[in-house]
Amino acid sequence: MRLQTMWLRALKWHIDSNAVLKVDHSSLLVEDDGEDLFPLKIRLSMSWERNSLVVKIRLGDNMASSYRRATNIFNPKAELLHIWDFSGQTTKFCMNCNIGLPNGSMDHFAAEDVLELHMHGFSDSRDHSDGRIDEMIEANMKNSSFSISSVRMNGSSDYTSSCSSVITSSLSGCSYRKVGLLGLTGLQNLGNTCFMNSAIQCLAHTPKLVDYFLEDYKREINRENPLGMKGQLAFAFGELLRKLWVPGAAPVAPVTFKRKLENFASQFSGCNQHDSQEFLAFLLDGLHEDLNRVKCKPYVETKDAEGRPDMDVADEYWRNHLTRNNSIIVDLYQGQYRSTLVCPSCKKKSVTFDPFMYLSLPLPSTTMRTMTLTIISTDGVMLPCPVTVTLPKYGRLKDLTEAVSSACALRNDETLLVVEIYKEKIFRFLEEPSDALALIRDDDKLVAYRLPKDNEASPLVVFMHELLDKSSEIETAEPNWKLFGIPLVTRSSDLSHGHSLCRQYLKLLNPFVMPSDDALNDYDESGAKANEDSEKDDVPCPTASDCTAGSGGETDDNPQFSSEFQFYIKDSHRPTKKIKMNEPVRVLPYTNRLEVHVLWSEKMIEKYDTCILSSLPEVFKPQLYISRPQESVSLYKCLEAYLKEEPLGPEDMWFCPGCKKFKQASKKLDLWRLPEILIVHLKRFSYSRFMKNKLETYVDFPIEDFDLSNYISYKDGQSSNRYELYAVSNHYGGMGSGHYTAFVDHGHGRWYEFDDERVSAISEQMIKASAAYVLFYRRVT
Repeated sequence: MRLQTMWLRALKWHIDSNAVLKVDHSSLLVEDDGEDLFPLKIRLSMSWERNSLVVKIRLGDNMASSYRRATNIFNPKAELLHIWDFSGQTTKFCMNCNIGLPNGSMDHFAAEDVLELHMHGFSDSRDHSDGRIDEMIEANMKNSSFSISSVRMNGSSDYTSSCSSVITSSLSGCSYRKVGLLGLTGLQNLGNTCFMNSAIQCLAHTPKLVDYFLEDYKREINRENPLGMKGQLAFAFGELLRKLWVPGAAPVAPVTFKRKLENFASQFSGCNQHDSQEFLAFLLDGLHEDLNRVKCKPYVETKDAEGRPDMDVADEYWRNHLTRNNSIIVDLYQGQYRSTLVCPSCKKKSVTFDPFMYLSLPLPSTTMRTMTLTIISTDGVMLPCPVTVTLPKYGRLKDLTEAVSSACALRNDETLLVVEIYKEKIFRFLEEPSDALALIRDDDKLVAYRLPKDNEASPLVVFMHELLDKSSEIETAEPNWKLFGIPLVTRSSDLSHGHSLCRQYLKLLNPFVMPSDDALNDYDESGAKANEDSEKDDVPCPTASDCTAGSGGETDDNPQFSSEFQFYIKDSHRPTKKIKMNEPVRVLPYTNRLEVHVLWSEKMIEKYDTCILSSLPEVFKPQLYISRPQESVSLYKCLEAYLKEEPLGPEDMWFCPGCKKFKQASKKLDLWRLPEILIVHLKRFSYSRFMKNKLETYVDFPIEDFDLSNYISYKDGQSSNRYELYAVSNHYGGMGSGHYTAFVDHGHGRWYEFDDERVSAISEQMIKASAAYVLFYRRVT
C-alpha cells in the first residue's frame, strides 16, 4: 500500500534531525504520489488506565470517502490491518486491537462518528519523565550490543530500522518521548555469507538508495532487459532492504535473496567464502540492469576524438552511455574517467571516456617490484656486487637498466648488458628496451655486465668455466666436465691469436684471486709488511705474461699455462675445437659472439675464490619468517598510483591502429566525472600461479573530508569534489579463511559495527584499521 510506504519514509525523515531541518513538510507528499496517498487526520492519545495507545478518527475531521476507507481498512476482519511499534521500547506487542466502530450501518455516518482503536501491549510510561527518558536513551547509546524485538506484519517479518534518535509527540497534552531504532538490524549468517552481509549493510545505509526502495521502486523494474534478471534480483533486494528498515525488527535471515542470487550467479552458490567486492560489483550491475529505465537499448556508434576538445568528447560519450543505461544505480554510483593509450613505437594516441562504478586502487607495495641483480665489471679490479632496485611492477626493461645504472654509478663511457643466467649459462640476453618486466620471474638470476662503449662493435666473448666432475658414478673413457660459476663477458677487438683471449680471461679472473697465507698473516703490529720476500707458493697463479711465452711461434702452447687452463670453442654452429695460443680465433660474422669454454685444473680451483664466482642471488626471494613492520600509506597515495601512467601488462596488449600490431602501450587514467556515491576498493588480494596473498597494509583514509579537487581533470564548478565516509566493508584474517564485517555511520558521529546479526556501537577511532577493504563515500554539498 502506498500509504504504508510513505509512512515509513516520513518516519525515517522525521527521526533524522538533520533532514527535518532541511526538508519542507510538504515535500513528503511527492507530486507523483499525490493521487495515491490516503489523506487522513487522526488523533492520538495514551490511555493509561487501559495501558493502550488510542487512535481516534473523526468523520468531522476528514472527507466522507476517506473516513469510509478508514473503517474498511481498520475492520477487525480485514487483512490490511498493519500495526507497527516504532517506539523501540515495547518488548511484547499484542496485535489484538479493540476497535470501536460507529453505530449503525457502515454506509451511514453521523457527523460526530468516531473510529477508535486501542492498541494494547505498551509498557506503562506514565512515570517516564523527560529526564528518565534521556537516561534510557543514553543507556541505549552506551550499550555495546543490543537486539531489536520483532514486529509481525500479516504474520511475516518485514522492514527494519536504522536511525537511533528521539521522537517527540504531544499525546494527551503531555510530552511523550520514545527512542526510535531504525536500521540497526543485523543479518543472519547462512553459512559463510558474511561477505554478502557486509556489502548489503553498506548499501542498506546509503540514504538515497534507501529512499528509492522505500518508495514504489517496482514501477521501474525492467522485466524485458535481456541483460537483467527479469527484475527478480531487484525485487529480492528491495524486499530485503525494506525488512532492514522496519521499526524494531529482529535479525533478518536473507534466505530469499540468497536463493535468487544463486539462480543468476552460480559462483555464489553453496557455503563457500567469497570476496565482498566481487559480490558488490555483481549486485550493483544486476540491480542496474533490473532497474534500467531504458527498455530498448539503441545502437550507438562510438566516434573518434579527431582532435576535438576533451570536454565535447566526454559529454558525447556520457550522453551515449545514458541512452543505453539509466537507472538509480547510474544516478548514484557511476562516474567517468578518461583513458589515454600511447603506442611506444609510432606514438599513436587513443583517448576514450568510460564509465566506472567504483575505483579499484592498488596499494603502492603492489604496484612496485623489488629486483636484485649482480653487477660484474670488466676492468679486472672489482668483485661482483649485488644491487637491489625498486621498479614499477609493469615497467619495461629500460626502467630496469636506468635504475641499475643509477644504483651502480655507471660512467658515461660505459654501458650495461643485462642477461639471465640459467644452469651456469647465459640463457637469454635482455636487450629489447620495451620488453615487459613481467617476463622476469622472481626466481630468475640476472647479471648486468659493465662494458666499455668504445668497442661496442667488437665481438662479444662469453667465457664459461668447467671443472672435472668427480661425483659422476659413470665411468667413461673421456673425463666428465661440468659447468660452474658465473660466465664472464668482455668485448675483444683483437682475436688474431689465442693469447689475446688468454690475457682477457685472466684479467677478468683477477678480482677472484685468493690471497696467500703470507699476505694474510705476515704483518707486524705497525701494519707494515714483515716479509716482502716470503717464498711463493709452489704453484704460481697464471698471469697475462704467461700467455705471451709462445707468441713468437717457437712453441705451440705455453706448457705451464696449458696445464692449468684449456680453451675450447663450443657452440651449436660448429664442432668443438681447442683454441691454440698461436693461432687466430674466428668469429662467425652473423653472430658477432664467441662462446669459449675454459677447463680448470684442480690447482687453479685452489688459487681462485670459486665461491664468490658462483654466488648469484635470485631476483627476489621472499623472507617468509622475518616479521616486518606494518606498512602504512595514505589513500591519496593509492589514488596517485592508480592514476599514474604505466605500461599495459603482457596479457593486455593494445592493437595499435597505426602499427596494425598488438603493442604494450602506456596507459594513463584521469578522473573526469565523479559520482554521488564513490566506492573505493583497496586491492588487498593478489593472485599468481603459485600463491595467493593478502596485504595487511594500513591505509590512512579520510573520514570527514576526502577532497578530490586536485585529482579531477574536468572541473565544471557545479558539483562538489569533496566526500565524507559513511560505510566500510572490512576483511579480517587471511585468504579463504577470513571474516567480513561492516562499519556504518549512523549520523551525528555515531558509528556502529555490523557483524552478521550482532550490531554494536563503536568509537570513530576504531574505523581506521588495516582491515578496511571497501570504502563508501558520499558527496558533501
